Amino acid sequence: MPRRIILDCDPGHDDAIAILLAAGSPNIDLVGITTVAGNQTLEKTTRNARVVATIAGLHNLPIVAGCDRPLLRRLRTAAEYHGDSGLDGPEPVTPTVPLASGHAVDFLIDSVMAAPGELTIVATGPLTNLAIALRKQPAIVEAAREVVIMGGAHGTGNVTPAAEFNIFVDPEAAAVVFEAPWTVTMMGLNLTHQAICTEDTQRAIASIGTPAARFANSLLTFFRESCRKAAGMVDPPVHDACAVGYVANPELFETRSAIVEIELYGTATTGMTVVDFKPSDGPERRIGVSLDAPAFWDTVIDAIARIA
Repeated sequence: MPRRIILDCDPGHDDAIAILLAAGSPNIDLVGITTVAGNQTLEKTTRNARVVATIAGLHNLPIVAGCDRPLLRRLRTAAEYHGDSGLDGPEPVTPTVPLASGHAVDFLIDSVMAAPGELTIVATGPLTNLAIALRKQPAIVEAAREVVIMGGAHGTGNVTPAAEFNIFVDPEAAAVVFEAPWTVTMMGLNLTHQAICTEDTQRAIASIGTPAARFANSLLTFFRESCRKAAGMVDPPVHDACAVGYVANPELFETRSAIVEIELYGTATTGMTVVDFKPSDGPERRIGVSLDAPAFWDTVIDAIARIA
């Protein structure tokens, strides 16, 4: 039976690939998208979510805008990777999937509480929406099936030597999410840097020939160049798709149990995910450590090919 998920995201090129994977995977039932400020401003990430949903044919999918800034800090975006629009590269698309009314925090709460034990929250941006949902309705801890995030690292970061972008943007929100007594699986940089999109992989996506595949190819072309310029990468890691891929095909991923704490006060280490791989009596925390990259990309390619 497909896993029911809400995708909380900040599109973003890798978020866009994650949306396409969720839309096309037979193992995922995407019940809604919530947006948050991160890779770009909330206005831009929300429009981008609507654009990708339009390309994917998700015309009846609720897309609900959320928080436009971190809990305590000034917003930092990632235009150096994602461009001024947050989704530079493809030809402009006018979205036809409408923005749903209401706020993402309330949508998360209402959806999870209406289906106890059924919904997995997949978060691929800063964790602001989830943190406020927890504070507003703590019972979602028991009602959610699981939380899977793309964020953090058990090693070097990508914004600072210590911190990964999503956690760095709103570390206080991340601390709230990791302190809550629910199951959290973290796909950090150590895992996502194994999900690189080689030129051969990109050609395989382009060869599908559908509008969704052409859109994905344009995204990856821009992202490849921006990752080269900003970080010296030969091939871009498509971080956020790993979180959706884990829910769709967990057998492709190896995870390890760990204790995770978020550094909030360090002069040079704010936003660090402090990971200790040892047994714990506390809430379940799983850290992605490796994946079958060829099979993962086969899953992504198959999902894009399924989008009419």
